[in-house]
Amino acid sequence: MAKIDHYCAPGVFNPSTYAQAVKVTGAQTILFLAGQVAYDDKGQPAHRGDFTAQAREVFRAIKAQVEAGGGTMASIVKINTYLTDIRHRQELVPVREEFLGKKSPASTLVAVAALAQPDWLIEVEAIAVI
Repeated sequence: MAKIDHYCAPGVFNPSTYAQAVKVTGAQTILFLAGQVAYDDKGQPAHRGDFTAQAREVFRAIKAQVEAGGGTMASIVKINTYLTDIRHRQELVPVREEFLGKKSPASTLVAVAALAQPDWLIEVEAIAVI
C-alpha cells in the first residue's frame, strides 16, 4: 500500500486548501485519469450553464474512475483543474472539499479560453497512487 505524505518546504507558503507537494513511497500502481467533464447519458455536456452541478459530476466521475482502479479519493496525489471562467473558483471550493476534504492534494487551477465543447465549464484531470 502506498504511503502518501502531504508537505510544504520551510519558507514556502502553505495554503489551507491544497498541498504544495506530495511524497509517495511504496506505490505499486499509478492511475492517470484523463480530464473528466460533465457528460450526460448520451455523451453530451450535462448541466449546461450550471457550474456547481458540472463540478459535482466531474468529481463524481473522478471518484468512480479511482475506485474502479482500486483506490479511493485519498489515493489522489495531484489534480489539474481547468475553468472557462475564473470567477467560478469560489463555487469550486465547496464541491472540491465535498470530495477531497479541506486540504486537497497538490493542485493546479487555470482559466482556459475554452474546453472541447463550449457548454463545458470545468475539466479536472487527476493522478492517484495505490
